[in-house]
Amino acid sequence: MFLPSVLAASNLVSVQPGLIFWTLVTFVIVFFVLKSKAWGPILQLVEEREKQISAAVESAKRERAEAEKLLADQKTAIAEARRQAAEETRRNQQEMEKFREELMAKSRKEAEELKLSARREIDEQKTKAIAEVRSMAVDLAMEVAGKLINERMDDGKHRALAEQFVQGLPLSGTGNAGVRRSA
Repeated sequence: MFLPSVLAASNLVSVQPGLIFWTLVTFVIVFFVLKSKAWGPILQLVEEREKQISAAVESAKRERAEAEKLLADQKTAIAEARRQAAEETRRNQQEMEKFREELMAKSRKEAEELKLSARREIDEQKTKAIAEVRSMAVDLAMEVAGKLINERMDDGKHRALAEQFVQGLPLSGTGNAGVRRSA
């Protein structure tokens, strides 16, 4: 079994001059047929493919340059947007600070106005209280004077006597005990 396969293989490796001649003749014929019929179209296809590759490489270079330019433009636009955002943030902070200061000033002013209003109200109430106390003092003085004199006076005399008494009272209830009004 092994031997017939070795003999068959030796036929393939052995040199046969007739086979070499016809192989060379076939090669030359195929060469001339290919050169005349196929070589031109094949070279044309190769040149065309080479042109396409060159055009693709040039196109890729242009597109890359354009992409790099667009990238640089985008980077510039992003930097500008960041700068504008920072500027807007700074401006908003300034406006908020200004608004806060205005609000504080307004609050202080309102507080001062409320304080002044309260002082006026206190002064008015104090004046009313003093007037009421004086009125009560006049009534009390008239009653005391009537009892002291034991005489019946008419209303005009009572009023005159009370007014005279009130004129002798101090102007305010704090620290002016020795100060008297002059008629």
